[in-house]
Amino acid sequence: MTSASDQDSQALHGAIVPTFFKYLGLDVLGLIAMTSAMLVDGLFIGNYVGVEALAAVNLIIPISTLLFGVGMMLSIGGSVRAGKYLGEEDKPAASAIFSKTLMFMALYGAVAISLALTFEEALFTGLGASRELFPVMSEYYRIIMPFLLAQLIVLALYYFIRLDGYPNLVATALTIGALVNILLDYLFIGRFGWGLTGAAFATGISQALPLPVMMIYWRKPGRRLRFGFRQRNWKEVFQAAYNGVSEFINEVAGGIVVLILNWMLLQRIGVHGVAAMTVVNYTMLLGYMMFFAISDTIQVMISQNFGARNAVRMTAFLKTAAGTIAMLSAIFITVLLTVSEPIIRLFVDEQDSAATVAMATEFVTYIWPLFLFAGVNILLSGYLTAIHRPLQSGTVALCHSLILPAAFLALAYWLLADQRFVVALPAAEAATCILAVALFLWHLPAKAVRT
Repeated sequence: MTSASDQDSQALHGAIVPTFFKYLGLDVLGLIAMTSAMLVDGLFIGNYVGVEALAAVNLIIPISTLLFGVGMMLSIGGSVRAGKYLGEEDKPAASAIFSKTLMFMALYGAVAISLALTFEEALFTGLGASRELFPVMSEYYRIIMPFLLAQLIVLALYYFIRLDGYPNLVATALTIGALVNILLDYLFIGRFGWGLTGAAFATGISQALPLPVMMIYWRKPGRRLRFGFRQRNWKEVFQAAYNGVSEFINEVAGGIVVLILNWMLLQRIGVHGVAAMTVVNYTMLLGYMMFFAISDTIQVMISQNFGARNAVRMTAFLKTAAGTIAMLSAIFITVLLTVSEPIIRLFVDEQDSAATVAMATEFVTYIWPLFLFAGVNILLSGYLTAIHRPLQSGTVALCHSLILPAAFLALAYWLLADQRFVVALPAAEAATCILAVALFLWHLPAKAVRT
C-alpha cells in the first residue's frame, strides 16, 4: 500500500513516466468501476427488459448529471485546493477543506434528493418524456434516488483519499462495488426477472457499498487529512468549488445536451432513436472514462507541483498525458470503425436488434471523429483547473459540453432532414479544441508558476 508520504514524494520528486502510469492505472480502475453500473445495467436492461426501458433510463440522465455536477464541483474543487495546500506543506488547511467539503456534500445531497423526489412529475415533463413513459421512468427513479446520497459522499472521498496517497484503497472499494453490481444485476434482472426495479436496486446497493470500505481510511496512521466537525471560514467551500466549476459545467451541460439530443431524436425518429443513441454512448463510454482518468491524474500531479512552483515537472507530466491520449484516441477510433456492430449487439436483444443495431451503427459513422478532439479538451480543462484558472477552465468546459454542441445541434437539425444532424457533436468538439489549445498556450506551466 502506498503511503501518503510516498505519494507526496512521487508527485513532487518521482520519475515522471512511472509515477504518471502508476496513478493513472489506479484512476482508470477506479473510474471504470464507478461507471460500470451504467454499462452493466445497459447490458442487462437491453437484453432482458427491452429498448423502451433503455430509453427511459437514458431520459433520466439529465437529473442525475445535475446532482453529480454539483458533487463534482465540490469534490474536485476541494481536492485541488487541498493538493495545493499539501504542496505548500500546510496540512491543517488541507484537512479543513477536506472536512468542510464532506459535511457540505452530505447536506447538499439530502436537500437535492428530497427536492428531486418531491417534484418528480414536473421533472419528467421538463425532460420531454411522454406520460406513457412516466411509469417506466418512475420504477427506476424512485429507487435509485435515495441511494445517491451515499454515492455523492463516495465521490468526495474518492478524490480526497486518492490525493492523500491511498489510490489503492479507493480503487479496491470501487472495484468491490462494480463486482457486486454485476452479481446483483445477474440475480435481480437475469434470474429473478425484476426488470428496472432490479436494475435500480443493483446499481444503488453496489454504488453505496464502497462507502464503508473507504471508511478504512480513518484508520490509516499515515494519513495527512484529518476530519473535524468544528470548522470556520465556510465560504472557502464555495471558493474551492468555484475552481471546480469546469467539472460542474461538464456534468450539467452534458446532461442538457443529452436532453436536447433526446428531444430531437424523439421528434424525428422516436423512442428507438433514443435507445440507439444510448447504445452508442455505451460503446464510447470507456474512451471517455480513460480521458477523464488522465485528466484526474494530471490534476493530482500538477496541483502539487503548482504549489511547489515546479514548472519543469508540470510540463513533463503534461507531455506524458498528451502522448497517452493520442495513442488511446487512435485505438478507440480503430475499434469504432472496425468492430462497432458486434459491440452494439451486446446491448440489444434479438427481438429488437435489427432496427436498433442498424440505427446505432449509422450513428457511429457520424460521430467517431469525437475521439480526435475530446481527449485534448478534457486534458486541457483539467490542467487549467489544477493551476487555479477556473474561468479559463470553465470556458473550455462550457464550450465543450454545452454552448457549441447545443448551437451546432440546432443548426444541423435545421439544415439536415434526417438523423445526420448528430455530426454536430464532433464538429463542436473540434471548434472547442482550437479554443482550449489557445488558452493553454496563454497559460503554459512556466507562466503559471510566476503568477
